[in-house]
Amino acid sequence: MTFRVVIPARYPSTRLPGKPLRLLAGKPMVQHVYERACASGAAEVIVATDDDRVVQACRAFGAPVLMTDPNHPSGTDRLAEVAALCGWPDDQIVVNVQGDEPLLPPANVAQAAQLLMADPGAAIATLATPIRSLHEFMDPNAVKVVAAANGRALYFSRAPIPWPRDTASDGFGSQTGFGEALRHVGLYAYRVGALRQLAAWPPSPLETAERLEQLRAMENGLAIAVAVAVEAPGPGVDTEADALAVERLLAGR
Repeated sequence: MTFRVVIPARYPSTRLPGKPLRLLAGKPMVQHVYERACASGAAEVIVATDDDRVVQACRAFGAPVLMTDPNHPSGTDRLAEVAALCGWPDDQIVVNVQGDEPLLPPANVAQAAQLLMADPGAAIATLATPIRSLHEFMDPNAVKVVAAANGRALYFSRAPIPWPRDTASDGFGSQTGFGEALRHVGLYAYRVGALRQLAAWPPSPLETAERLEQLRAMENGLAIAVAVAVEAPGPGVDTEADALAVERLLAGR
């Protein structure tokens, strides 16, 4: 079975306006992401945007690009619109590659798609990496995931989970351990049928509480397959400082 990739690339950004077109080592960021997605073995890679400036830039470097509704509340909704515009069937697998991940390993994109192909009972597949420090474990911006023995997600949270009780003898602030905790990597493979369902459902209570969209899928009974990423992902870009750091990494290569 083949898979496709969609790269949601919104132009507005509170912390880095015009982020998809921010130049990194002489190329707009969205071009770096597109080239990495193309190297994953995907049958097709499409950029989905809400701004004509991104459309023009993508056409200039040869990327297929679709203009989508600027009012979508999330990348999932943008993906669902692309699936509808392209007429993809419910069993088609599509990977959501974030437009601000210019160092994303192509192998991880293929891994997420293959993970979903290998688990017919899952609607979504995603990746994780081992947590390496107590700071990362306690950081609410680092989303944690706990999975069952069969590789299905049990829960995602901004809280430090699973909580090693025996290394926190004096309560929350006394924690010294993090066991084998996993940090979620925001890369998703969907079956298009599940994508349509997700876009149609309203935000769920747990999703609203944690501000984690994948919990909408879980609260509605969709299974999510999880595996440890074959390659550690590079840093994403949210701020100008992030962009400068990534540019240095690209120059080093």
